[in-house]
Amino acid sequence: MMNNPLKNKVTTVFIPVKDVEIAKEWYANILGIEGEIMHGHLCVLDMDGTGIVLDEMPAWRNAEGEISPFQAPFVQFATNDIHASHKWMKENGVVMVTGIEHEHYFVFKDLDGNMLMVCQ
Repeated sequence: MMNNPLKNKVTTVFIPVKDVEIAKEWYANILGIEGEIMHGHLCVLDMDGTGIVLDEMPAWRNAEGEISPFQAPFVQFATNDIHASHKWMKENGVVMVTGIEHEHYFVFKDLDGNMLMVCQ
């Protein structure tokens, strides 16, 4: 069998955003992380583990200049305290999609409508 040159490792996840400056501030507040804007449309967040890039995605927009948000959770953030995390998000005005499910996870939306998950 031929050796596959691809690694079984996810290095970065791209999240589509409308305005990278606004998204950078929102994620900085909610996750307590900083990010660096590059090329005028990308923000590389300072993550532990798999990286996240907020991206206005100019090359992938439709004819009207829009891009659809992710309509199902596609990124899972870790927590050691699901209840404290849920409370933190609610106190910060985050749109909650679910409550705490099975004492294990909840789903929320970012400012652009992308669904994300927090899991203990």
